[in-house]
Amino acid sequence: MYDDILVPTDGSESVEAVLEHTVDIATRRDATVHVLYVVDDQAFLTLDDEMKDEVLAEMQAEGERALDAVAAETDAAGLETTTALRRGRPAEEIVEYAATTDVDVITMGTQGDDYTENILGSTSQKVVTQSSVPVLTVNVSE
Repeated sequence: MYDDILVPTDGSESVEAVLEHTVDIATRRDATVHVLYVVDDQAFLTLDDEMKDEVLAEMQAEGERALDAVAAETDAAGLETTTALRRGRPAEEIVEYAATTDVDVITMGTQGDDYTENILGSTSQKVVTQSSVPVLTVNVSE
């Protein structure tokens, strides 16, 4: 049922809580873990043109470090792991990646503050509502 699991990362330490669940599911099912980092292109909206290339290079390098860190953990758990770096709007890219690579479930963190106002973070909320596959959200706000 869950042969391919997608775990998006933003490079923060909060991915650790998500990885606990991801590794557990993947180990039990001998699943492949797909790790995705999305360079948010909205960060470029306010930049001068001459700064965009430098900032893009920095963000891509940050993304590669984030992918390597997660892949090191999944590899250490003995899991088959693939990584991908994309550029665009995070929620859209996560949903598109899931659809085009036939992942079976997405595991991701959420940082919703006050549950009466916002149960899920904006990216998580968009992925949950737009994804055609199940999404396991892990509260990483602590």
